[in-house]
Amino acid sequence: MLQGFHAELKRLAVVLAIAFVIGLLLDQLAWTLVACTFWYIGWNLWQMLRLNIWLQGKRKAQPPESTGLWGDVFDAIYHLQRRQKREKKNLQAVINRVQETTSALKDGVILLDWRGYLDWWNPSAQRLLGFYNSDQGQSVINFIRHPRFVDYFEAGDYAEPLDIPSPRFPDKRLQFQITRFGKNERLIVVRDITQIYHLEQMRKDFVANVSHELRTPLTVISGYLETLADNNTVPTWDKPLEQMQQQSKRMSLLINDLIMLSKLETADTGFNQKSMPLEPLLQTVKSEAWVLASEKQQELSFHCDEPISIVGNEKELHSAFSNLVINAVKYTPEKGKIAMRLWRSGPSVYFSVTDNGMGFETKHIPHLTERFYRVDASRNSKTGGTGLGLAIVKHVLLRHDAELQINSEVGKGSVFTCVFPTNDGRTGLRPADK
Repeated sequence: MLQGFHAELKRLAVVLAIAFVIGLLLDQLAWTLVACTFWYIGWNLWQMLRLNIWLQGKRKAQPPESTGLWGDVFDAIYHLQRRQKREKKNLQAVINRVQETTSALKDGVILLDWRGYLDWWNPSAQRLLGFYNSDQGQSVINFIRHPRFVDYFEAGDYAEPLDIPSPRFPDKRLQFQITRFGKNERLIVVRDITQIYHLEQMRKDFVANVSHELRTPLTVISGYLETLADNNTVPTWDKPLEQMQQQSKRMSLLINDLIMLSKLETADTGFNQKSMPLEPLLQTVKSEAWVLASEKQQELSFHCDEPISIVGNEKELHSAFSNLVINAVKYTPEKGKIAMRLWRSGPSVYFSVTDNGMGFETKHIPHLTERFYRVDASRNSKTGGTGLGLAIVKHVLLRHDAELQINSEVGKGSVFTCVFPTNDGRTGLRPADK
């Protein structure tokens, strides 16, 4: 481009020199220079016109032939056009590849623009939701009108997926996961989870039905065992009868926990919730745990910073708090210390149970709330637990939009903390009314 500029300056200098000589010969120097200037301006306007005609014409046309600065301009624009075509071709190839890949997915993929309008979808999304080509540019809420999806979509919190019935096939169950990208655009992945949903329902029904069916015969067995133990006159049968009673009691506890878990999984969130102060509930939990703690000569304390109320299910929260405290009592050695504490900090309310028991390694923490998970199988025979206590705690807290935090160190003890958010309108934690 610099060479073209220098060539253009040389051309202008030559033209002016010729005009100067002719002006001297004709004794019309001023008019000759004016005519030369107008000619040069006209020539540049002609080049600009050629450039405009070329840019507005077919892109495949070769650039106009020219020299100097304008020749460099034509060549530079031509090379830019060719580079743009190559980049566009490569980009189109990538887009085609992505579309081919997503078309092969069994999961539906939907792209929305910044307004939440349909921009593109793959064949699986069309099959699951019944889109047509004419639906492009319309709001996704026009096609997925389930109230839970509308709330989920407008809330903008897409950390967890949403499971709802299919808007096209009532017998199907779909899972929606939304991800933001670009300039507030959204990607929706739709997965058919009908089979998984039915299997989960079958599992819940099976556990609930079996638990209820086992309760009656187990009650009969426990009654007869108690009668036999009270009327036993053979010393050699004392230990077997005692062990059978212990196992019978353990099975009863297991069935009760399974029934509790089944109710937590099937009942609607928010069922039978009301505003209640937490301190009296925790005092009750402490009194119940004190019976077991006193047998082991343990120190059980409770501290509350301020009166705090919560909107929740009293029975469910009692079960969760009781499981945490009873677990601490069971896994803390004799003459150990267990501390219950309730306090508010920032936007959250906390309830913690701290013990100086045996503790456990960090690798076990992600699995502690799984059903029947054991850190050490030998602890089961000593404590007689069901392995479902922390699973119940997790489900109760989830139903109250809370979370369970666990910290532990081997040989020093553990801390289990329930964290309740105070900024959720549905949960509605607040100080107790005075």
